[in-house]
Formats: sequence, structure tokens, C-alpha cells
Amino acid sequence: MTDGPRSDVGRWGGNPWQPPTTPSPEPEPEPDTRSRRGGRSFWARCCACCSCRNGTDGDWGSEPHGDGGSRGRGSRSGSRRPDSRGSDSRRPGSRAGGVNAAGDGTVQEGMLVVTGVDLLSARSDQNRREHHTDEFEYDELIIRRGQPFHMVLHFSRPYESSDHVALELVIGNNPEVGKGTHVIIPVGKGGSGGWKAQVTKASGQNLNLRVHTSPNAIIGKFQFTVRTRSEAGEFQLPFDPHNEIYILFNPWCPEDIVYVDHEDWRQEYVLNESGRIYYGTEAQIGERTWNYGQFDHGVLDACLYILDRRGMPYGGRGDPVSVSRVISAMVNSLDDNGVLIGNWSGDYSRGTNPSAWVGSVEILLSYLGPCPSHFPNPDSSTVLRCLGLATRTVTNFNSAHDTDTSLTMDIYFDENMKPLEHLNHDSVWNFHVWNDCWMKRPDLPSGFDGWQVVDATPQETSSIFCCGPCSVESIKNGLVYMKYDTPFIFAEVNSDKVYWQRQDDGSFKIVYVEEKAIGTLIITKAVGSNMRDDVTHIYKHPEGSEAERKAVETAAAHGSKPNVYASRDSAEDVAVQVEAQDAVMGQDLEVCVVLSNRGGSPRTVKLHLYLSVTFYTGVTGPVFKESKKEVVLAPGATDRVSMPVAYKEYRPQLVDQGSMLLNVSGHVKESGQVLAKQHTFRLRTPDLSLTLLGAAVVGQECEVQIVFKNPLPVTLTNVVFRLEGSGLQRPKILNVGDIGGNETVTLHQKFVPVRPGPRQLIASLDSPQLSQVHGVIQVDVAPAPGGGGFFSDAGGDSGSGETIPMASRGGA
Repeated sequence: MTDGPRSDVGRWGGNPWQPPTTPSPEPEPEPDTRSRRGGRSFWARCCACCSCRNGTDGDWGSEPHGDGGSRGRGSRSGSRRPDSRGSDSRRPGSRAGGVNAAGDGTVQEGMLVVTGVDLLSARSDQNRREHHTDEFEYDELIIRRGQPFHMVLHFSRPYESSDHVALELVIGNNPEVGKGTHVIIPVGKGGSGGWKAQVTKASGQNLNLRVHTSPNAIIGKFQFTVRTRSEAGEFQLPFDPHNEIYILFNPWCPEDIVYVDHEDWRQEYVLNESGRIYYGTEAQIGERTWNYGQFDHGVLDACLYILDRRGMPYGGRGDPVSVSRVISAMVNSLDDNGVLIGNWSGDYSRGTNPSAWVGSVEILLSYLGPCPSHFPNPDSSTVLRCLGLATRTVTNFNSAHDTDTSLTMDIYFDENMKPLEHLNHDSVWNFHVWNDCWMKRPDLPSGFDGWQVVDATPQETSSIFCCGPCSVESIKNGLVYMKYDTPFIFAEVNSDKVYWQRQDDGSFKIVYVEEKAIGTLIITKAVGSNMRDDVTHIYKHPEGSEAERKAVETAAAHGSKPNVYASRDSAEDVAVQVEAQDAVMGQDLEVCVVLSNRGGSPRTVKLHLYLSVTFYTGVTGPVFKESKKEVVLAPGATDRVSMPVAYKEYRPQLVDQGSMLLNVSGHVKESGQVLAKQHTFRLRTPDLSLTLLGAAVVGQECEVQIVFKNPLPVTLTNVVFRLEGSGLQRPKILNVGDIGGNETVTLHQKFVPVRPGPRQLIASLDSPQLSQVHGVIQVDVAPAPGGGGFFSDAGGDSGSGETIPMASRGGA
């Protein structure tokens, strides 16, 4: 994490979140338009029917000038709070009290004065339920664009047919109708771009309205006001923070380009607050639960602040392509002081080990403070789901990192087939996590709608450090010229691994091409369950098929080495495979290589095994154990070569996430065939055991028990537990000190559920000696007696840790 305040002001020059300047002096009051002298009022400028020069009702016209009130409207001064309000306090016509035509705040007898507004914003109200926003822990109205909502206006007298009422929403420093940042909705007159307001009931001094929003509306936090005009004069309701309205993307609306035509998908990819993250290797898949927490209090404001921090123009915030690209750039902090610092070094002394996090809430809420390190993509899922984009977290196993745009993974060896690490700039990550989000792509030719890759962990720049959105369909077919960043993502899932051997004269020759080594498995959490869903087929054609080879060669032809396949040698009758072993952290292990002679003649193989530790990014440490053996294979025969590895041998070498890389190389004496294989495996870590002690009820304290057994014969120092669960427990840090070798500890923690329904409580453990330890429990929360939710910020402090005394930890 970094210390001190952030100093950047965003990428775009007109940064909307800069503090407001000193407000201009209050302008002279406008003359009453009824006198037909002087300037024209808001109503006269916005519709012909409200001009006293025209006695007939007509369509409403355009906005007042989009300069924040330069046409005779005052500004309300005051600094804007950095809470992603989406608009500052300087608004056209905004005053401390109601505004009349004279501009002096005097209310004339007979004016239609707005005495109150009920936006029906409670979680239990119709608006929040119909817009699928009732889980947000907010009191304000949160709606999805392209879908109607209801409100009630309260007046000082009954509404009459001759009265004129207009609703007004503004966002940004300089709202303009043309940019969608200033929306005027005349009641009963119809609107433009999908905006309109209709009277559903007029009863006494109350007016019930049904308001339609545009399916292309800007997303963000709008300020809201009401203007009226009657024969007695004009009135404007002052802006009130309680009447602010959040507008989000709407995957339930067919006219919205983020529309998803599957209700189970919307439930999973928009509304589900938890998910599964897959890691490890293809043969040893690890999985853990992640708390997205997109509905937790403060998270929506943090998501909107990300757009503000980037300086994204408000006028562009209705486009999911632009918004998702900004999110990709801002969730990492490589070039713009984003949410997270990518850290693959294993040294987290100035931040937090990514495997220690259990959810996104603590990370996003701490964005304005110290910046944590890494795990951007689950956080991208939180941000994108929170804003209304259907999003899933995807893991690609054996994910390539192409550094030279060759669209191949090039690995270099010396004359004896020992890796030349100083030349191996390309790398193959054990796994890589990104996001798919669903949208149409009007900026691309037809056929590229649907899932789009958005990667917040970009290893290479794309004019800025971001990646995507990139159509999955373009990746599948090798169309690397399609935007955005298709070449890099194609290489991650479908490039070939090319082995180069140094020759006696110093040149390099391709000795082996491994065609099925990259993107071997691509998975995500299944819809409606915690099962894995294999989505490899949507990213690539079947391995070895004509379509798959065509896609690879089409992509490579656009790379920096278009003729890389010209020098390939064939004649391969000896095959090599590595058997996956169940390796457990703290125990001895064994690696095994299987050689098979598929030819009709005997073969003699000189085999070399090199073992080193590796980060999951493919960066390796020095070789700490090796073995050489000559194997004679009869025609059709198979032989196994094993290499035992003791815990004391690999313990000093361990790095974060405890993976090892086995490099296998060999030479067939009779045919000259070169054998090459890389195999990565991880050391399995234990799980935390969570048990709920008693029933869970909204607003009532309950208790969970956490049990952990140290699998190592060494002491774990500075052990930290994290506990988090949306609707259950705000992020909480527990410092437990040291845990002895092979010791068992038991913790008890109390929490107060704040929302009913099925919830997940997630825990993790982290120490310098052991990480990647997690646990989860399903908690079915009953409603509070009398029903309803219970909101509270109590139950956890992400800013500091609670120290757990030894006496409360249970025995060994």
C-alpha cells in the first residue's frame, strides 16, 4: 500500500471532481414573465406553451443553457463531498429556499408550491423491488435505466389541469441536455430519448407520477428537483440530498445494450453477492469463496468515485464499453493511482497478501485511504455488478504472457536443454483471473455481441494500463485486429509454446512446439450452484481441430514472428507425460515422469529433470533439485522415472502460493528427437472449519466458531484472520499472534446479521509462513421479529485489527 494523499487529477483535462471555485455573485432577479417585460423565464426558454407570448400549449423545447446556470440562475456554493455524489452543489436555479419568478424566494398566493417529494425509495417499496435494487444498503432511490418508477409530489394546494410541472435531474459540474447530464421531464407532455412522466393519480394535494427513464441514460448519482408554473408564478424545489437518485445499467431492459435474456443469468451475474475463485493448476484446482459485496453500504459510492477519480466525462458514462474500460484501468494502479497495486513479488510488507482478502468491500471502502495490493479482478466483478453489468469471474489455467506480440510462448534452452532463464521473457502463468461482462458492441461489426473480456490485471499497456472489453468471439477466431486488446488475450488462451535450443554456433533452433499447453482449461462458477462451469469452448475451438489451427495461424500471421512455424521439425515417436501427484504443504512429495515409445524400434532416452519453485505468474526461482537418467524403451513400452523431494529440501525455497515447476527435457539417441515438457503443481493447504453456534436472526447477535490446525512443524508468526460476509459482518481483522507447529486453535466471533436470506460468511488466514487458507459457511438468516431489514455499520472495522488473546484460542 502507499502512504500519503493522492495527487493525480485524472486522465481527462476537464476533471469533474475538482473542488468548485468561488461561486459567482448572485445575478439580478429576473422580471416576472407575466409582465411580458425583460428576460424570459426557465419555462419560456424550455417550452413555447409556457411563454406568455404564446397562448397555446405546444411541445416543450430545449434545456436552459448548459453552463451551470449562466442564464440568470444563481449557484449554491459549498464544497463537494468526495463521495461520488455524481454532481456538486453548483446547480442551475439551486437556492437555499423555493424559487419564484422574481428570484427572491417569495411565495405568491396561488403558486403551486412543492411541499415535499416521496421517491418511494425504501427497500420494501415498489420502486426498489421492481428495479432489483432492494438489497442495496442505501436509503436513497436506486433505479435501473429504461424502466419506469413511481413518485408522489406533495403540493400546497390541489393540482389543476392548467398547472405545469417539470421534473429535473442533473449530474456533473456543467450539466447540458445535449450530453444527457441535464434531463428535463415535463409532466404529461411526453419527453425525448425515452424520458417522460405521466400522472397516475391526483388526489387532494398529492400527485402520483409514473416516470420513464431512457435506456441510454448516464449512470451515476443525480440531483433532483421539481419546477412548477401556474398563473400565480413559478416555483422550484431546492435540491435536497435526500432526494438524490442513483441510476444504473439495466440488464432487465431489452432496450438497454447490457440486456441479458436469461433470468437465471441475471440472478447469478448481477444479484449474487458471492462467487467462487479458482486457482492453482489444471490438475490441482483450488477454489475459494469471494464476497463481492456489491450491495454493502458505501460500495456503490466507491464504484462511482472510481469513475470520478479517472476524470471520466459524465457524458460518456452511459456507454458500458467506455465504463468497463475505465474500470479495467482504475481497479489497478499501475499508471493512475487506482484501487489496487499489482504485486507479484511475494513481498507484501507494504500491503496485504492477495490470498488474505476474503472480499471486495474492505478493499473498495479503503480506496480513499491506503491502497491495498493486488486481486483486482474479483473487485472488478464487484464494481461492474454494482453498476448493473452482468459479470462473471473467469480463470484461465496455463495462461500465457506474450511480451513481444509474437502470439507464441518462446522458451529458450542451452545445448543440454537446461532453461536459459535470462532469455525467457515470455511466461506461462499457472492461472490468470479476469472478468467476462455481457453487452452489445455497437462499435464493432455484427456478430461480436455477448461476453466481453475485461482484465484489470494487464501485464502490457494498451495506451494505458487496461485490457478490454474484448469480444470473446473475436478471441475464438483469432481476429486479433478487433478492439480492444485482442492480440494479448488471444495469446493468453490459444498460443503455442515454442521450445528453442541453442546450437553449437550460438544460433537457436525450434526443437519442439507444444500445441496444447496454453489455455488448457477456462472455468467459471456455474449459474445457480458452486459447481465449476467449463467455458473453454466459447474461447477456442477444440484443440487440434482445423478451425483451432486456422485461428492460431491467422493470429500468428498478424504477430511479430509470422514465419515461426516454417522451421518446425517432426518425427516424434517418444512421448513424455508428468503424473500429477497430491502434494500437501509440510509433507514429503514425489514427482513422476512417464516415457512411452510409440514406434516400432527401441529407443534410448537421456532424461533430465529440473525442479524449482515458482510464483503463479511463471517467474521461477533457481533449480534446487535435479536428476539425470538414461532410459531404454522397447517398442511399445512405457517406463516411469520418479524423483522424491523431502519437505526439508523445498521448505527454504518456498514462495507465495507454494507452487513448483518441473522442467523435463530429453534427447532420443537413435532419432535425435528432443523431448521437452513443463509441469507446474501446487502444495495443497488446509481449510478453515467454520461452525455456526445457534440461529441467525436479523438484528440479533449470533456466534461462529473457527478452527484451524497448523500443518507445518514450524511456528506461524504474526497470524491474521479476516472475516467478512455481506449482510452478516463488515470486514473484520483478527490478530492472533503466533501459532505453534502442528497446533490447533479455536476462535469464537460474534456478529449481528443486518439482512435476511441465505448469506455466506467467509474467513481467511495469513502469515509469512503460510497463506492461501480459507473457509466459508452458509448462514440462513431469519427476518427480524416484525419483518424488514436492519442496517448498521457495526460489526467490524476494516481500518484496524482486533487482537485475540491466547486464552480464547482453544487448545493444541
